[in-house]
Amino acid sequence: MREINASIPFDKRMWRQDIAGSQAHAAMLGKAGILSTADATTIADGLDAVAKDYERDGVPDDLALEDIHMLTEARLAEKIGPVAGRLHTARSRNDQVATDFRLWVRDAIDQVGAALGALQDALIARADEHADAVMPGFTHLQSAQPVTLGHHLMAYHDMIARDRSRFADNRARMNRCPLGAAALAGTSFPLDRDMTAKALGFDGPTSNSLDSVSDRDFALDYLMAATQCALHLSRLAEEFVIWASQPFGFVAMSDQWSTGSSIMPQKRNPDAAELVRGHAGRIMGCMTALSVTMKGLPLAYSKDMQDDKPPVFEAHDLLALSIAAMTGMVETATFRTDRMRALAESGFATATDLADWLVREAGVPFREAHHITGRAVKAAEDAGIGLDALPIETLKQIDDRIDERVYDVLSVDASVASRTSLGGTSPVRVREAIAAAMAARAGEKK
Repeated sequence: MREINASIPFDKRMWRQDIAGSQAHAAMLGKAGILSTADATTIADGLDAVAKDYERDGVPDDLALEDIHMLTEARLAEKIGPVAGRLHTARSRNDQVATDFRLWVRDAIDQVGAALGALQDALIARADEHADAVMPGFTHLQSAQPVTLGHHLMAYHDMIARDRSRFADNRARMNRCPLGAAALAGTSFPLDRDMTAKALGFDGPTSNSLDSVSDRDFALDYLMAATQCALHLSRLAEEFVIWASQPFGFVAMSDQWSTGSSIMPQKRNPDAAELVRGHAGRIMGCMTALSVTMKGLPLAYSKDMQDDKPPVFEAHDLLALSIAAMTGMVETATFRTDRMRALAESGFATATDLADWLVREAGVPFREAHHITGRAVKAAEDAGIGLDALPIETLKQIDDRIDERVYDVLSVDASVASRTSLGGTSPVRVREAIAAAMAARAGEKK
């Protein structure tokens, strides 16, 4: 029973939040006259001493004391004697753990937000470096239309920006303080819940005592945001894995973020990227685990909810590691833009430009232009050349409405330059997007 009941091996991670919540609660009890000023001061000093012990020695796994809350109270009693027992006045472990956990998740959100900001900076910097570099754009992993590497990298910047917004929404929604809800029904003591909420940086107290102690939607919000973020990181990691393979050869991973083979000395394996990709599945599993734990619990608190923290802690650790690794890979990778250009030029990626030219310059309906272009691609394929190398005579045999002006759009540079619609891959638009992203990040850092 002691082993299954104890949570100290994992909830000791919340010791800083537990000390902070207890300090705020003791100060409020003193101001409200529920504790004497002397007792409130003694408790505050004792909690400071316990915090120093934890900082110096770590938190012991004392299964007999079950959790970080009971352990801290026991350590406080060792420091100040029976007065420590007054700290739990008008408080239950139910509202205590709900408060500690919210504080911990809030801190985790702040850490993730800062780390994702650093990844955005890395993506912006590399996109700025390669705003003009032509590469194949893909659908179905088949060459589709030429784009620029800067445009490709900024796509991930925008994904990460949305991930940050999800975490920020999570933080805003959860920022209410459960302290004072007690076990489930509130308390008869004259608490000042606004005081404790303000002291702990919350926007205010929660409004329903049952809900305060019994829901973990804030933790699920965190895990869902973490899952979406991990999916984006996994997609970028997959690009690096593919690009680093010899058939693609788009990127050379730095020695910092790749490993060798135990038997094949020529190998440079993208292990960090593969692990980021793998971590996404584990993070998703954490989200599923807590969802299933919470799905059928009646109000208010049930001991099942002790299992709320391990999946959140695990997901946070994996996500933080994945973000750091992905940032390092983006910062240090060598992009082989010559190889990218060569493949962009070899895959008939300007076929759509030919179809668009027929629509725009010759008034051909797009479906007919699509068929004409298909015949041109077949002719180029049979000749073993690119579309821009087809003789004008060959193009005129396919459709006599084609003239020499078509060569203005058949090169990959002309193709990307023409994509000037908002959000398009034209270097002009890419630089505008980079400038806007830089300005947004500069505003955030002020």
